[in-house]
Amino acid sequence: MANTSSAIKRIRSNARKRQRNILVRSKVRTAVKKARGAVAERASDGTDTVKKAISELDRAAQKGVLHKNSVARRKSRLMKKLNNITGA
Repeated sequence: MANTSSAIKRIRSNARKRQRNILVRSKVRTAVKKARGAVAERASDGTDTVKKAISELDRAAQKGVLHKNSVARRKSRLMKKLNNITGA
């Protein structure tokens, strides 16, 4: 258990940040899952869903929830799948 007031405050702020991080990660996972599904089905809105997923990934990196290199890798893999399907 925390003994100092600063440690108690740190516990509270960490709990808030944890809740925010869970929310952001959940949005990212959902967007990426939808994008992968759209690309796999060769759906006409595949490009749009991939753009939305990339936007969510960038937002997570900007907030510091995900590391920028991790986001770059995920974006690269999504675009690679999209380009292999569309032949661009």
